[in-house]
This record gives sequence, structure tokens and C-alpha cells, in this order.
Amino acid sequence: MVMDILISGGAGFIGSQLALKLIALGHRVTVLDNLSPQVHGQQAYTNSYLFGQIRDHVTFVAGDVTTRYDWEQCLEGKDAVVHLAAETGTGQSMYQVAHYTEVNVGGTALLLDALINTSSHSVKKVVLASSRAVYGEGRYRSADGRKVYPPLRRKSELDRGNFDVCIDGVLGPLTLEATDEDARLHPVSIYGLTKLQQEQLLMMACNTIDVAPVILRYQNVYGPGQSLLNPYTGILSIFSNLIRQGREINIFEDGRESRDFVYIDDVVDATILALTNPLADGQVLNIGSGVATTVLEVAETLMKHFAKTTPMRISGNYRLGDIRHNVADISRAATLGYLPKVTFDEGIRRFVGWVNGQRHVDNGFEQSLKEMAERGLFK
Repeated sequence: MVMDILISGGAGFIGSQLALKLIALGHRVTVLDNLSPQVHGQQAYTNSYLFGQIRDHVTFVAGDVTTRYDWEQCLEGKDAVVHLAAETGTGQSMYQVAHYTEVNVGGTALLLDALINTSSHSVKKVVLASSRAVYGEGRYRSADGRKVYPPLRRKSELDRGNFDVCIDGVLGPLTLEATDEDARLHPVSIYGLTKLQQEQLLMMACNTIDVAPVILRYQNVYGPGQSLLNPYTGILSIFSNLIRQGREINIFEDGRESRDFVYIDDVVDATILALTNPLADGQVLNIGSGVATTVLEVAETLMKHFAKTTPMRISGNYRLGDIRHNVADISRAATLGYLPKVTFDEGIRRFVGWVNGQRHVDNGFEQSLKEMAERGLFK
């Protein structure tokens, strides 16, 4: 069935790739996006790679999710909404609290308010792009076999160079486990908290109207097209810029911290599955690779595919709000047909091939660290 689909944030990394795939499948797509300079640069209409990909293929509405009118003018005649628009920097969220709350929570509230109070729309499904950040540190197993959920790591321990998670009263090392959707939700950053509030708003509001909610908890999404400008997200982009310039890579903590990296094509396929499969309605689904990759492995894999070696310094620096480890249990999504196809090594090969065709940019990474340090959030 051909659908009319609205994608908020549809000119961004995930949204633009999703829009192109949906159009190739025969669907009609409207994009609502403010073309944020942090993602697209200062001259987005002429210079943004991502916007250029979709410009001639979608109905584009230049607007903002924090403006009710912009939602209302986009919703009429739509069958489904994919709500991607959000501020996504974990570190930045810790000192731009009001802004992250306004965009992420307020923007979602305006969408739902419009759906509830506007009788002319025909929306039957909303797919929300949530995040692994709602889990905080996720699930571990204690030495005596219990499932445990570590809290935010203490600054005093990080200052001592003790980066591993711990729980008061729990003896022995904790073993990382894949985190499933029923794990405890305890975000350790403002960003993670806003994503959890988005989820709660969606589930509660959609229960009052004939609209099916689907929540996708994306892990660390990467691949060709991700912003090389945004210093607050994307370790791959940050490291790539440094490698291309032959500059030293500052490896935070001890380099053994890990994330679940999932390739953009697999995320797009999962999102389309959520849109088109009725069995996804009402579900919360982890979308990841199910594999943990350390920061050191990221740097080494990038250098391999750039065929260029640059110095690495394991500095012990850290950012408050960062988690230690993360890996998703993706078995629930697998029951609906989700299967990640692209390995990390192959995904990095494709990503590096794309990066090599882009111009060098200053993404302001050092300035972002300075801003955090001034607020006591980076050391």
C-alpha cells in the first residue's frame, strides 16, 4: 500500500536516507526540518550534502517542531509520521537543558497535541526515533549472578582513573550483558531523559486516539552521510577528521569503553519495517547490531580503511554523562524480521570511501570540549 509519510528531521542523517528509500518503494514523503547549522552548516540550502540528496525528491517544509503551526500544516493527508527531529548531543545536553527539553520533549508534545485536537488528519501510526540512552549504563550481571543496573559513574572515581562501573554494596567485577527492552530505564544524561519522556508521551497519548505508536531505540548509527560538522555526536566523524589531517587522536578514558554501532542501511530497513508491519504496532524495539565495539577498535578500523596511521593518545579524559559500555539485545526486533546485514568492518569501509570524497571541515570539536570543561563536565 502506498503511503503518505511525514518525516520530522527528514533532512538529517537518518531521515534523508529513509526518505530516499521510501520514495524508491513508491511512497510519498514530506519532510519537516529546520536545517540546523550544527548539522548542515551555515548555508544549508546550497552546501548541505544531506539536504541536496532529498531536495528534488520530497515535499520539503522549512519549519520547526517547536512551532505548532508547522506541525499542523504538515499533518493533513498523512498516513504515518516518523518523528526523528531531536537534539542529540549527550554532552551538550548537560548544559543546554532548556533547549534540549524544548526541542525533544516540547516538540513531541506539540505533535501529539496536534494529533489529538486536529480532526482533519488521517495519521494511523507514529514511529518515534528513541535512543539507547534511555537505559543509562544498561544491564550487567554481578559476581553472584544477579541482574544489576549501575548508576551514573561518580566524578571522584573518574578523576582517579577508575572508569569501570560499580554499585555500592555489590562486590566483585560486573559483567556486561546485552540490554533488552524490558531492562530498567535510568538515563544518566539530560538527552537520555528527554528521549525517555518522548517515549512516555507517545505511549500515553496514542492510547487515547486511534494511532499506533512504535518506539525504536536506535543504538549508535553510522555510515555515509553522517554529519562531519557536528562536534557533539559521532565519534567516527571526529576521528575521521583527525586521521585525514594527520593529527593526534585523543582517546578518552582508557579506550576500552564500548558501543553498539549499527549501519545506516540497517537502521533505515528497520524503520521501514516498523512503518509497514502491523506486528510492530505498540512495540518498543532495540535497533542495533548486537555487537559491542571499543573506542580503540573504532580508531584502529578507521586507520586501516584510510590506509593512514596517526598517533593515538590514551588520555584518561572523560565527559560526565557518558556511559561506559553499551550493547543491545535485538532479539525482539528479529522476531519481526529485522536482521542487521552490514558488519562494522564493512560499514567502516563504506563510510571511509564516502568521507574521502568530502571536503575537510573544522567541526569545532576542541571548542565543544572547552565549553564542557568550563562547566565542569569535561576533564
